[in-house]
Amino acid sequence: MTRIIGYARVSTEDQNLDMQQIAIEKYAKEKNLELVMYLEKISSRKDQPELQNALKATSKGDVFVIYKLDRLARSTKELYQLTDHLKEKGVEFVSIHDSFDTTTPTGKAMFGMLAVFAEFERDIIQQRTNAGLEAARKRGKVGGRPAIDDKTKRQVIALFKAGESATDIAKEYGIGRATVYRIMNESKV
Repeated sequence: MTRIIGYARVSTEDQNLDMQQIAIEKYAKEKNLELVMYLEKISSRKDQPELQNALKATSKGDVFVIYKLDRLARSTKELYQLTDHLKEKGVEFVSIHDSFDTTTPTGKAMFGMLAVFAEFERDIIQQRTNAGLEAARKRGKVGGRPAIDDKTKRQVIALFKAGESATDIAKEYGIGRATVYRIMNESKV
């Protein structure tokens, strides 16, 4: 049975979800479909547990409905990834405010254009990154973190063998935990 999986988000506890929720409820009522609603009060820069729950709840034939595209994703690329995931599951996608509806031929065409823009955005970012790296090289700058000297590596190994946690060692030396583990793997300890 087709359902509406609704998702609404605001960035802070002070903001109100009512407008988004009412619009999604109205959409579900107009379509005469059951509504399962997920509400979130969290910045989009952080984990979004209710979004993840909403995506998990979707099944083939459902319609994932939001009020506005910016409530779902921070970038075109992220939006495309989310909508592509829904498409793979056989779930349609609707953004009420943006008139984006993959249940219609026009909406499907818009989805295709969104994919093109997402790819374009990725290419532009890659070009800018490469140009920046090249400009830095010409100025004599070398990218990446500085190499860790042998003395520091020996100290990291000794601390790890003594039972110190990788997190504490990483904090002590200003390196990442993954680097601690890489040093341990390279030393074959």
